[in-house]
Amino acid sequence: MPDVQKDLKNSPTPPKNGDTTVTTPPAPVPYTITEDFEQGSKTAYAAADVSLSTGSWNFNDALIGNLAADLKDGSKSVRIRTGDITMNFDINGLKTLYIKHGKYGTDATSTWQLLMSTDGGANYTQVGADITETNTTLVTDSFKVSVTGKVRFEIKKAGTTRINIDDITFKGTGDPGITIGTPDTGSGDTAGGSSASTPRDVTAGADAPPTSGDNSNLLFGNPSNALSTLASMDNYLIDQKYYVESYNATKGEPNWVSWHLDATNTTNATSRLDNFAGWSGLPATWYQVESNSYSGSGFDRGHNCPSADRTSSTDANSSTFLMTNMIPQAPQNNQQTWANLENYLREQVVAGNEVYIIMGSYGTGGIGTNGAASTINSGHVNVPSNVWKVALIIPKGDGDVARVTASTRVIAVNTPNINTINSDWTKYITTIKDIETATGYTLLSSLPASVRTALEVKVDTGASGS
Repeated sequence: MPDVQKDLKNSPTPPKNGDTTVTTPPAPVPYTITEDFEQGSKTAYAAADVSLSTGSWNFNDALIGNLAADLKDGSKSVRIRTGDITMNFDINGLKTLYIKHGKYGTDATSTWQLLMSTDGGANYTQVGADITETNTTLVTDSFKVSVTGKVRFEIKKAGTTRINIDDITFKGTGDPGITIGTPDTGSGDTAGGSSASTPRDVTAGADAPPTSGDNSNLLFGNPSNALSTLASMDNYLIDQKYYVESYNATKGEPNWVSWHLDATNTTNATSRLDNFAGWSGLPATWYQVESNSYSGSGFDRGHNCPSADRTSSTDANSSTFLMTNMIPQAPQNNQQTWANLENYLREQVVAGNEVYIIMGSYGTGGIGTNGAASTINSGHVNVPSNVWKVALIIPKGDGDVARVTASTRVIAVNTPNINTINSDWTKYITTIKDIETATGYTLLSSLPASVRTALEVKVDTGASGS
């Protein structure tokens, strides 16, 4: 795809805060998202929904094959008999759809159709003519999409001979708006239970990020210079293997949590576990926040590192449900505004990027479903006034620190912890500098001073691009 940035005619955007340095907005940026079927599993033809990297698909008389006879780009592809595969989700801003396809094994020639829905799957119309499948190797066909708004697709087979489908690529502009992985919020966030679960530790599997270097959770710095000593109880450094945090024992919550996100973290090998528990590694003299400590408070058990960012194993997902990863978060803030931002960042991963994320909170006093509160759990857990996040987005690659420049995309968001918040996270875009001023932290401290200085005053333009 050409670099459209060179051809843009930009006009200045007024600052969203008091900073004098403002990025100028480009036109909606292009996206390329490929569903390669490598992260799914379905070994039988019976109809069922399958969780894939782009979202949920319905397979009817179809499976994910990995036999020698399956034509595939990689180790897996779709095999359809007399049935279809259908998206259970919509995508926005689509311009062109590309599909790789061919015959399965020595099966005879057959036909299939591409159908499109513009009303959420209620009705479908055929795109183009029937396709006669004669190919013994994978070939690629492209389909132009002229409608605006949300669309979804069905690939429908006729006859009993089998075909293979692989690498469905969506190319468009703007925010595709698709749900990547299992959303991080659910009934488990608000339910507390009457009895506490047994505290547990983190089990680190082979899928845990490295402890240092590229893709490590703390690659871009320790924002508060947290230490893993008892004397540092309100700025206590904890390496939870799948993320790293600064824990505040007095407040009963993290100051900040830092993690790396790429496609290896969101494979949907496990669903959301909802196994909230205290962390057994907390020093014995400190107050233990339990799984039921938020019960009846009017605030969600709001994840810092999201469940949906860690679906590569049960070990990974379980780590996100430790109460040391939670803050009392207003339900609207957690379930809508924050969930939308988290999903947007996962979209950037599917589009070919990796993301370094730091999330934190500060202040005292939020508004949940029971009204305003400064603390919950008999004063043991602080209710923060603000919830913030900084995300550094770079294309997949190596030598991550060296690849960050003054033009690298960075998103900084600071939201009030209230239940009347707007669900559009872009309304709360700010700068790293503003967050640093509010918290006293130094973010992205591993970067050269000149690069960090440039990035800390950038104002992102939101879901349409940097």
